[in-house]
Amino acid sequence: MFTFRTFLRTQTGLFIACTLILLWSFSTAFAFQVHWDSRNPFLYIWILIQMHLYTGLFITAHDAMHGTVSRNRGLNNLIGWICTLAYACFPYSKLYKKHHEHHRFVHTEQDPDFSERSFFLWYMGFFFQYFSIYQYLLLNGLFFFYNLVLKVPQVNLILFWIVPSVLSSLQLFYFGTYAPHKGEPGNIHQARTQTKNHVLAFITCYFFGYHFEHHDAPYIPWWQLHKLKA
Repeated sequence: MFTFRTFLRTQTGLFIACTLILLWSFSTAFAFQVHWDSRNPFLYIWILIQMHLYTGLFITAHDAMHGTVSRNRGLNNLIGWICTLAYACFPYSKLYKKHHEHHRFVHTEQDPDFSERSFFLWYMGFFFQYFSIYQYLLLNGLFFFYNLVLKVPQVNLILFWIVPSVLSSLQLFYFGTYAPHKGEPGNIHQARTQTKNHVLAFITCYFFGYHFEHHDAPYIPWWQLHKLKA
């Protein structure tokens, strides 16, 4: 007999992914409608909440790349596409290919995510490797659609749509690429890991700072990485 408990046990990844997508959607819709007042500290907190939810979108897409969102391959990839498009109109197929090259050739010249340059130059190279002129044009089109058709104030679009996604990209880059792979980590996966602190690890990057653990068991979804650390 099918029950909600059975669904949660067999489709936990899908449930968590859909929850994050809905939270981001409702949060963004709400933020688009609020009246911006620079004296209200809650609005600055909301920018950080948006940043965290954007990071959750990308981490969910990353899990889809490893097939851990759903056992149904089509549904798994659909969630990946939804998350990468919502994040910044990224093509899921390109990210999928590059990410698996990263795992296969980690810390070598064939690793698309590795660099020996400084943080800023590495980040810029990392960013422009994935960001294309087509995304730029599409995102600009969406900006003017939201502003001119849906009447979302430009300040709301900048502060709750653009700024959080850019901050999130820095967060993902630092905890998921730069900190784990800079220099010579000196282990079989060429990846460092955060010190065990599950609260901090979740807040900073959905446990993705436990990066050695991720490379050691890429089939483990983000919400179970803390168990490997333990």
